[in-house]
Amino acid sequence: MTIVRTRRIIDDAGADAVIAAAEAHANEKGHSVVIVVVDPFGEVVQLRRTKNAQIASSRVGVDKARTAAIFVRPSREMEEQVTGGRLGALALHGAACLTGGIPLRVGDEVVGAIGTSGETPDEDEAVSIAGAEADFSYSEVPALTQEGAKLAAEAIAEEAAQRGVHPVVCAVDAGGVLMYIHRPDQAQVASVEVTTDKARTAAIYRRPSKDFEDQASGDRPSALHLARAVPLQGGEPILYEGEVIGAVGVSGATSADEDRELALVGAAAAAEAA
Repeated sequence: MTIVRTRRIIDDAGADAVIAAAEAHANEKGHSVVIVVVDPFGEVVQLRRTKNAQIASSRVGVDKARTAAIFVRPSREMEEQVTGGRLGALALHGAACLTGGIPLRVGDEVVGAIGTSGETPDEDEAVSIAGAEADFSYSEVPALTQEGAKLAAEAIAEEAAQRGVHPVVCAVDAGGVLMYIHRPDQAQVASVEVTTDKARTAAIYRRPSKDFEDQASGDRPSALHLARAVPLQGGEPILYEGEVIGAVGVSGATSADEDRELALVGAAAAAEAA
């Protein structure tokens, strides 16, 4: 059983190289644009706003890059679907159906994406293509496999069954995206989303979700405003050689404390197997 695999992700130096190449093309053509590089999860790594670029393009550029990253294809393909009459594509979660986003690939793996906004769709895309054609560096990092996600979740499910409780359990990757979910017949329906929220919080903030519950119920209620975080214990990061490679979430045991106890079982099981 393979618990951990190696994946490639664009690094800061690589993002600099991509943006430099894209900006050089934009300057050559006299374009005023915003250029954005994101990681494979669609999160911003670098952003460059050239002289006289329109303010709104900062967000649009991110949207285009994110779309290319998480859908592993040029964002033009999404716009062409809509233009061709498939209006349902507008409902694709996380997508911006706007030309100008290009995946960054190393071999057959998408390691990030670049998005450009500020000129015509074709001109934006040409800037992004120029960036994507640059030589760029990347990092190799450990990542949780589907087998590892299943092992962690099933370890929790087994312990829960021995205790006579029936929580919903999930495992997510380092970007907080769902990889595996275990939902017993007796589990409460609401826990499906709650457990995912907890696991995502632990993954993207690189710490137990209990930290945020402690803050919110203590002297820092403003922790409730932290983006994509939930202040509910029961989410625990999965570590491999000191790096967070994913997380588990538990919701629906007899108490919040038991949710956390069970989550720790899954995180430990994955870490030990790795």
